[in-house]
Amino acid sequence: MMALELNLQNKELTSDEIAQLAEMRKVCARRILLSTSLASSGHPGGSLSTLDMLLVTYGCIKHNPADSQWQGRDRVVMSIGHVSPGVYSVLAENGYFSEADFLTGFRRAGSGFPGHVERIVPGVEWDTGNLGQGLSTAVGMAQAFKMKGSDQKVICYMGDGEQQKGQIAEAMRYANKYNLNNLIVIVDRNHIQICGSTEDVMDIDVAGLFEVSGWNVLKLDDGHDTNKFFQTFRKAYLGKVAKTDKPTMIEAQTMMAKGVSFMENLCKYHGSPLNQDQLAAAFKELGLENDFDKWAELRKAPVATNTKLKNIVRYPAISAGEPINYDGKTDCRSAYGNALHSLAVANNVGGVMKIAGISCDLEGSVKMGDFHKHSPGAYFEAGIQEHHAASMGAAISREEVACFFSTFGVFAVSEVYNQNRISDINETNFKVVATHCGLDVGEDGPTHQGIDYIGLMRNYFRFNVYLPADPNQTDRVIRTAAVNPGNVFVGMGRSKMAMILADDGTPFFGGNYQFTPGQGDWVRRGKAGTIITYGAVTPNVMEAWQKLKDEGVEVGVLVMASVVPVDKAAIVEAVKTGPVLTVEDHHVDTGLGAIVATIIADNGLTATFKRLGVTRYGASGKPADLYAAQNLDGAGIVKTFKEML
Repeated sequence: MMALELNLQNKELTSDEIAQLAEMRKVCARRILLSTSLASSGHPGGSLSTLDMLLVTYGCIKHNPADSQWQGRDRVVMSIGHVSPGVYSVLAENGYFSEADFLTGFRRAGSGFPGHVERIVPGVEWDTGNLGQGLSTAVGMAQAFKMKGSDQKVICYMGDGEQQKGQIAEAMRYANKYNLNNLIVIVDRNHIQICGSTEDVMDIDVAGLFEVSGWNVLKLDDGHDTNKFFQTFRKAYLGKVAKTDKPTMIEAQTMMAKGVSFMENLCKYHGSPLNQDQLAAAFKELGLENDFDKWAELRKAPVATNTKLKNIVRYPAISAGEPINYDGKTDCRSAYGNALHSLAVANNVGGVMKIAGISCDLEGSVKMGDFHKHSPGAYFEAGIQEHHAASMGAAISREEVACFFSTFGVFAVSEVYNQNRISDINETNFKVVATHCGLDVGEDGPTHQGIDYIGLMRNYFRFNVYLPADPNQTDRVIRTAAVNPGNVFVGMGRSKMAMILADDGTPFFGGNYQFTPGQGDWVRRGKAGTIITYGAVTPNVMEAWQKLKDEGVEVGVLVMASVVPVDKAAIVEAVKTGPVLTVEDHHVDTGLGAIVATIIADNGLTATFKRLGVTRYGASGKPADLYAAQNLDGAGIVKTFKEML
């Protein structure tokens, strides 16, 4: 290992530093070729084209190999996550782990060195691989540093083929708007992607795209010339650029698979390792010893896990503030807005911003206006750019900030499914609050009536899903989401509603009510069976409960606002009481009904059980009419339950 610290006060590298970087390159190139051949898979070509720039970058930035999660470090986001062999080689060279750790573990199941970069590797900031999202992630980190008044820098490595992704343009515009001059993007312009040249596959003017978005653009004719790259990177890092208040992109011309003549400029080696004969030829050309057999033998040993990092949760201490009680008729989204403002008052004080809010041209609809007024330095209008906003917000939430992202259900869930998936993989602390869910959107019609939010969110492994029944429960749910780390989705409808009342006529979810994840609420107890529900149709269920009671049928009502985790014990109890009917403003096959059915089957229970939900796309009309058309109104619920009896 030959870690090198480069002095940014010097305008160029010394001859000794250039020589040392050349030697480091040779060592790292060997690791790149060897690791991919040992694994019989991987991406050697792009790793070799980024290698010189990576070595210089780690020589310049603030980082601490002895403490890879030191909070004062700069962040390096590898949007081109497939160049992991190059990244791991450079991190090993800087002392984050040993060469043996890397070479014996690369791409082996259970090891600490996956095929695409992941945070389990010391020195890696973000699990990447889906191209086009890394810039949004870097923007989120840079925005968090700005919000907290930190001088830390964020460096994002990107491929040139990657620039074809639309989300990148969203992130460019945002970074320009918010003057993120602590952000540096390095585009590895090797002109090669999987299927050929970037010009043939989908030509794009990389520099022009950044320039028109307001960025500083520095062009480098040879990204393998370490002195030239140092001089260019130094300008960006020290802010010695034309527009000192704007982010900077370095477009560096490189060569795919630089350094091995028979690999250079061939798209084949984007993702193809060398066989043993080719590896021997490459090592001979580079003047390296071929020790493939030695490492192949060492890889027969059990996989080592000693380098794997566990997730460290860095989350601010959040005060829940004072709950707000509602008696009259209002909507859950207003209760959300009021709760978020209350949280800002309690936590965003003295210039310290613990809570951030993001919306996409829907501030009024999602009721974030009061939060914006109270905490203008923590409210970020992302424009109609949901893909970027979702990725950015999740990255902000990894930097000790409670970050709320709010838009309509179809945009917060369906449109950004993959962005939320990457956030879930990265174990973020993201709070996605979606208003306008379900048929309750009404007149806007089926394109805006998101009916798949539970089904999609349940595909993740680290998102809790909360669906409050009225504004009082919404208030408590939002405060619970804010106080606790981890990913949370909160969904609600659009319409105003009366409060859900207890037997004594007082608001059931008001007063001292505490929302508890994983716990259902028995709003009514009954011996004739149970209706299980949540969200916007809860008032319809209460109407059905009253009609059934008037007919002498005492049915229980179990409100399941916590859908993930769900209260399995309460569901089992309901089944043992009698017939069970689930009612939801959601696709009938992928929501709460499906969850209850699975729990019944998993517990070997026999039950009289039916599901009411959305069985077809809705129409454009008043929510009450849309509910009636699919038997989700009070009359339809009564009819269905009586049929079960």
